[in-house]
Amino acid sequence: MNEKGGLMSLSDRIKADFKQAMLAHDEMGKVTLNGLKSAIKYKQVAKGAGVELTDAEIEAVVAHEVKARNDAIAIYRQAGDSERVAKETAERDIIAKYLPKQLTPDELRVKLEEIVKQGDYTQADFGKVMGEAKKQLGNSASGGDIARVVRELLAQ
Repeated sequence: MNEKGGLMSLSDRIKADFKQAMLAHDEMGKVTLNGLKSAIKYKQVAKGAGVELTDAEIEAVVAHEVKARNDAIAIYRQAGDSERVAKETAERDIIAKYLPKQLTPDELRVKLEEIVKQGDYTQADFGKVMGEAKKQLGNSASGGDIARVVRELLAQ
């Protein structure tokens, strides 16, 4: 809750958690959230001076940062660098808590089956299905997971 009695914006939650990490001398939290705040600020500057990002736009930045960490984890795991895997995993876990609840694989499949049935799509409509899925699901599932399931469903 914020001081006006309403729910905190995503931006306010991140700032409050950053402040808490600073007070707790949580180096990993402080550095990670500072990086997230910088990514958000970069997006805000790109959008235009004095324009605040919506929670949905901030969620998109968060999702991008989580994906970047997941990509790095895969690379470091393949290289056998367990120390970097642990660091990237810890950062990802700190950042991911600002995303909406993630769909389970079964929940994702059910929702995507509904989208495919409603639009009577074929394999040639992959881009259309992806657009509709991202619109309906937002950041509740990764783009890679959505694409994988959509390909499977359209191949049936």
